[in-house]
Formats: sequence, structure tokens, C-alpha cells
Amino acid sequence: MNEIGSKIKELRKKKGLSQEELAENSKVNLRTIQRIEKNENEPRGKTLHLICHALEVNAEDILDYGKEEDQDYLFFFHLSVLAFLAIPLGNIILPLILWMTKKDKVVGLKEIGANVLNFQILWSFFTFLSVTIFAFFKIIHFGSFKILMYLFFALYILNIILPVYFAVKAKKGIVKKYPNPVKLIK
Repeated sequence: MNEIGSKIKELRKKKGLSQEELAENSKVNLRTIQRIEKNENEPRGKTLHLICHALEVNAEDILDYGKEEDQDYLFFFHLSVLAFLAIPLGNIILPLILWMTKKDKVVGLKEIGANVLNFQILWSFFTFLSVTIFAFFKIIHFGSFKILMYLFFALYILNIILPVYFAVKAKKGIVKKYPNPVKLIK
């Protein structure tokens, strides 16, 4: 587990800030910032809050409160989506169970899990909608809407390829997010 000072230093550099700029933005003494980044001091209370606010992150993301990095769990979490191949709505149920049991114990799972579940809810809705509309038009003999069936198959294949892709990336330690315009779960 990285020390807090190292995490703050890494976040500061990602934001392109110097120590002086971070000190000015957070209203924390420059020497305090230097000591924190050298892991000589550990920020607490208001100091931690001010630094996190300046870096635009949550304190819990820096502290990780005993969370462990588990790339294997993230790998299997992404693959759990494939349960839809055997169980209706398995793409939501199994990942939801896995997410709820370990979201506070594995680094990054809280955000990744919410992202995956939001995507799967949206995917399930559009897949169901395409099949339902196709069936409705087929029943009333209203033209040929094979495009809806092709859409269904495209969505189906997409939901096989994406989880495998993201699982492989997670195994390598790379965090990728599903494209998600709607956030139902946070």
C-alpha cells in the first residue's frame, strides 16, 4: 500500500501542480506539503481535507482505509458480466453481489463496479427493447425490421467482447471504464 505522501505527490504531479501551487491552492504551508510528500508527516483532519479539495479528490481515495489491491478480483469481476450467457439478468445480479461484498475492501472496485453495473443496466434495457420491438412488429406483420434483430446480435456480441477486454486490462493493472452516459448507481 502506498504511503499517503507518495499518493499526494503523484496526484499533484498528475494535475501538473508544483508544491508551491498546491500549497497556495490548499492554503496549507509549503513546508507542510514538503514534509507530507516526503512521508515525514501524515496529513490529518483539516489539512487532509484542504489538500484533497485542492487536488479534487476524496480523502477516502487517498487513505484507502485498509483496502487492498486485488487485480485478480477485478479481473473476475469484469468476467462475471458474462453470466448473462447462462442466467437472464446474470450480467447485473452476479456483478452486483460481487460489488456489494467487496466494494469497500478492494482499491478501485467501488467506482469500477458502479460503472460496470450502470453499463449493464443500460445494455439490458436496450437489448430487451430491440427484441421487444422486433417481436411486436413481427406479430403485427408491419414490414421487415431485421435491423432490430441485427442490433440485438450486435449488442450481444458487444457485451461479450467488452468484459473480456476490460478484464484483460484489469489483470494488467490498467483501469478502463465502460462508456456510460447514464449513472443510475453511484
